[in-house]
Amino acid sequence: QIHLVESGGGLAQAGGSLRLSCAFSGGTFSDFTMGWFRQAPGKEREFLAGVTGSGGGTLYGNSVKGRFTISRNNVKTTVFLQMNGLKLEDTAVYFCAAVRARGSIFILITSFESGYWGQGTQVTVSS
Repeated sequence: QIHLVESGGGLAQAGGSLRLSCAFSGGTFSDFTMGWFRQAPGKEREFLAGVTGSGGGTLYGNSVKGRFTISRNNVKTTVFLQMNGLKLEDTAVYFCAAVRARGSIFILITSFESGYWGQGTQVTVSS
């Protein structure tokens, strides 16, 4: 069974940085496209970034493009989200997601809906 555990959340100042990690277990990591999402109180879940199984393809949401970077380590079966230039509006619960997509070079955001999800980690940005 696929299991995802996020870590690295916490409190950061506006303009600062945080790095989130998501540890994957229960399957062949490189067969999965990985993604990061977030949900703020009263708002819909928002796609942030995705990375293909090989790590060769990435996709970003418009609100974080140029500030956040997704990466993965297929040996350590972990996906990361480096967040720089944090803004107050980045405050949310951040979720890691995985969808089986062996060999795919494309990232289909809606495919994560039927994938696997972690429990989330809180990120709070203060002024």
